[in-house]
Amino acid sequence: MTLAPDSPEEIRARLDKVARLVAESAADAVVLTPGADLRYLTGYDAMLSERLTCLVVPASGTPMLIAPTLEKSLAAASVAAGLGVEVRGWDETDNPSDMVVDLVPRPTDRPRAIAVADRMWAQHLFGIHYAAPDAKLTSAATIMAAMRMVKSEVEVEALARAGDAIDSVHAQMGELLKVGMAERQVAHEIAAAIRASGHATVDFTIVGSGPNGASPHHEYADRVISAGDVVVVDIGGTMPDGYCSDSTRTYVVGGEPTKEVSEFYDVLQSAQEAAVQFVRPGVTAEEIDATAREIITTAGHGEHFLHRTGHGIGLEVHEHPYIVEGNDRTIEAGMAFSIEPGIYLEGRYGARIEDIVVCTDDSVRRLNNRDHALVALPG
Repeated sequence: MTLAPDSPEEIRARLDKVARLVAESAADAVVLTPGADLRYLTGYDAMLSERLTCLVVPASGTPMLIAPTLEKSLAAASVAAGLGVEVRGWDETDNPSDMVVDLVPRPTDRPRAIAVADRMWAQHLFGIHYAAPDAKLTSAATIMAAMRMVKSEVEVEALARAGDAIDSVHAQMGELLKVGMAERQVAHEIAAAIRASGHATVDFTIVGSGPNGASPHHEYADRVISAGDVVVVDIGGTMPDGYCSDSTRTYVVGGEPTKEVSEFYDVLQSAQEAAVQFVRPGVTAEEIDATAREIITTAGHGEHFLHRTGHGIGLEVHEHPYIVEGNDRTIEAGMAFSIEPGIYLEGRYGARIEDIVVCTDDSVRRLNNRDHALVALPG
């Protein structure tokens, strides 16, 4: 039987591990509000609002899932609630921050230390601060990033399903991307294909044609695609189980690439392939980045490679580890991240190739398997 990423077995293992890590840390508890961290530990995709919902995991004792009373039944239906995590509701006239602080152990020799989610809303952060003004508030990222960076086999297979789904959308590009269409129209058609492929949501559709392709995070505009345009298509979404896809391919529409474009793209393809093949346990994130960057720089395009080589992926499209110069984190088996070098010639065109890969026990596994060549579409 294939387990789901939010199966009781997976959630139980995560809760046990986070409890150990909190006990080993300098924090007396972690407090996690709605988002990827909360879903990772509870299976509860909670609503993010001005009403505080959070998971409190103390260094000792039972974790508590706190929710407004009007959402308590939703929290109580979560996987974690069936595994012994207590669910406590609060009424509109209550102060939930006081409830949170009361659950944090009180050391006798120092002020309390509370590790909070990086993306906690400021109003909730201030609420905890006002409820415990002497407490030291720190980031929970040290604990949560360490946990979420290394994927279980179940998570890897969830990412593989997401990769297959987004690959199926790239396979339709000959029908979706044509001369005479505006980028906006193409993006709309792609978004429909992403949903039809099995994704629950569309997270982004980048359609960068001609000079727009030289802006890495250009989304789409009213520019009409012309014959011979180089078009960067970077797309991704979230599957029903919460795991994300992200893949980029570059196309030439309505003609064959020029010699200049072909040579330019050959450099990029060599850099991307070299970086993928370099991935294995024991190398560092910055060494993977340097592998791609050196090839592009040697070819004279170093200044045109504007961003890091990659980012982690899982319940969020962008998460740790980041594949970038200065990150000396050692890559471990189970880490999943993108390899996506790009070259961007301002005012002319750009290109990017992106695969999600997973570090295995001794090598690397690609989760995107569409052709890496510069694809010429008939237009």
